[in-house]
Amino acid sequence: MNNKLSYLLSTVRCVHRQGPLLPPRAAASTRKHISWTGRDRAALEKVTFRKLFINVFPSLHGSPLRFVSQKADVFSTGVQIQPEKGTEDLVGKQGPRSPLELEKLDDAETFRGKHRTEPGDPFFSSLQKCTCPSDVLDLAAEAAVTTRHFANCLSKVWKLFKNLSEEQQQRYEKQLIFEHPAFVKLCQHLLQDARRVTRGDLVFSLHALVNLGVPQNTLLVQTLVRVCQEKLNLFDNRCLSVLATTLAGLDKDKNVSALQAGLQLLVEQRLPGIRDIFILQNLMKCMGKDAPVFLKKKVELAVLKEIDQLTFLNALRLFLALDAMNYCSTPILNACSKKIQENVQDVPFRQLILMLEACYHLKYYNVRLFAALAEHLNSTAYLWDNRQIILFLSAFEMLGFQPSELMGIFAEKLTEDPKSLNFKSLLSVLRAYSRLNYVPRGQEHQFFEALHSCLNNYLPQISNTELLRAVYSLCILGYLPHPALEELLQKDSRNELLLPDDRYRDQKEMMLHCVKACVELDSPSFTKPAFVPTEGSPSLLSLSLGKAREALTELLGDESMFGQNVQLPYRYHIDFEIRMDSDRKKVLPITAADDAGDSGVQRLAFLFVPVSAFCLGTTHPQGKLAVKQRHLTKLGYQVILVLNKKFQEMSNEDAVNFLKEKIYSENASHDSEVTVQDNS
Repeated sequence: MNNKLSYLLSTVRCVHRQGPLLPPRAAASTRKHISWTGRDRAALEKVTFRKLFINVFPSLHGSPLRFVSQKADVFSTGVQIQPEKGTEDLVGKQGPRSPLELEKLDDAETFRGKHRTEPGDPFFSSLQKCTCPSDVLDLAAEAAVTTRHFANCLSKVWKLFKNLSEEQQQRYEKQLIFEHPAFVKLCQHLLQDARRVTRGDLVFSLHALVNLGVPQNTLLVQTLVRVCQEKLNLFDNRCLSVLATTLAGLDKDKNVSALQAGLQLLVEQRLPGIRDIFILQNLMKCMGKDAPVFLKKKVELAVLKEIDQLTFLNALRLFLALDAMNYCSTPILNACSKKIQENVQDVPFRQLILMLEACYHLKYYNVRLFAALAEHLNSTAYLWDNRQIILFLSAFEMLGFQPSELMGIFAEKLTEDPKSLNFKSLLSVLRAYSRLNYVPRGQEHQFFEALHSCLNNYLPQISNTELLRAVYSLCILGYLPHPALEELLQKDSRNELLLPDDRYRDQKEMMLHCVKACVELDSPSFTKPAFVPTEGSPSLLSLSLGKAREALTELLGDESMFGQNVQLPYRYHIDFEIRMDSDRKKVLPITAADDAGDSGVQRLAFLFVPVSAFCLGTTHPQGKLAVKQRHLTKLGYQVILVLNKKFQEMSNEDAVNFLKEKIYSENASHDSEVTVQDNS
């Protein structure tokens, strides 16, 4: 009894504090504005959705008297209201904080778990039989009489609409919905009864309207958002979940931001009592990237408590929810990855792409997950068209993971029909194959000829920037497309590419320089020089390589026995250079080797590289490292790649022994030390 009395008093204080939302005159004018349709129902049914936006949603046409500004009441056409309340007022000091209290406050009309219907009403039986949005609207025009009817119709329209193909949605179905007179009627009734509608119908109606594409700045949507602000503290967890999903699809404006802030406060209060992963992931999407870190961690702990209940569908959605929240929770992602690997054959195409993009945004690199996805794609490659395979390859390229078998399968398809690629697809293919450094073995010539012929077809119509990207990718792979090169390296083309105010100028200049180096070094006429003049700059040596310098000094006895940070032509440099006799038995001092004219001298180039320079989980170098390795070989060096991270973790004794083995090993030119990364 005391609890009820306390709640009653707090409610009275809240009403007294807020005051009426509209002055009497404004309310009267609003009723007059809305109720004109009740006197002329036949005329209303002839009104199109476009006209409805003029009369009911005037903000679409920007009228200064009717536009829904943030200072105008959403029910009126220009009446001022009280300023926006803070987030504390949105939630309320005396609001329910536990599910038990909330259940006591819910009225009989509030839905439980799902959007409730009334089996005894023949209208709902007819509604369930509808198979397309137009059927629902026809039924609404004939039989819908209550607010619950209208709200359920909107939800049913959205449910049927989302099951249509994308082509059906865009070509005609959305237009049929918007121009149907019954849709106008549904919107009118929802606007008129927004404050009297049950909380479940309110959030589901807003969700349906937003997803159907009703503009956010219309009076109807803004009204429902404001009513959600007023009722926010009375929503149960399912309502909050639906509302969170809806807000995730809205742009930030004053009303949406205020509602989202209030929702965050309410979520923080109720988080300990939420046990449903589905609800938690929807709340995560709504919280967004700007949510405080402590709240993200609270949500993470709440999900981990229920991780044993994780289903395959929830695992897919959690990837996207964490991406929306910009929070990399490795324990959650690992659990989701295992669930997805077990059901990889059931992952839809779009979900696959979104999941890979989420991994890239969150910097989550799970080799086992990517390998499982790639294996699934290999076995079902015949089901995918070129566009889909290219999207997969682009997603893997962003992650630095090489799906070699899939790339080989697509290379065969491309060789058979090079004309199947448009220029945008060609650029994506070139970028993926060059960065991941993949050329199909045994059919290199056919593969390059197919790419080259496809590029030549588009030469007359592409810009110099696009041409540079295409030529750069082919040069990285070691192929010189001569007609495209001649056009690219013209003086006019260079001047157009390197404009002073171009923010990509440095990137373009780097690509141009790489192309010129490839033209000279990869040309069949290029011969290995007798020796390459070097310029040592020990002072510029990276601090992270100090351990390597100390180990070499201990091994060789003197710093004069090796070169540090050696600068080479074509802007190449190597971390350490060691010169040896022709038998690879004795290390020669750098100066003595120079004096000897380099006769019979072998040069070793040590490159200490990061993990990111290799394809994920392998010792296979990515494109930039591969072309540098190729060009250093052309300049007379035997290249030894060392994973810097692993080297830094060695003890001093192990580091010396490691370098000794590499220096005196005859097969060291292609060695590299890389361990497989795995987060699972």
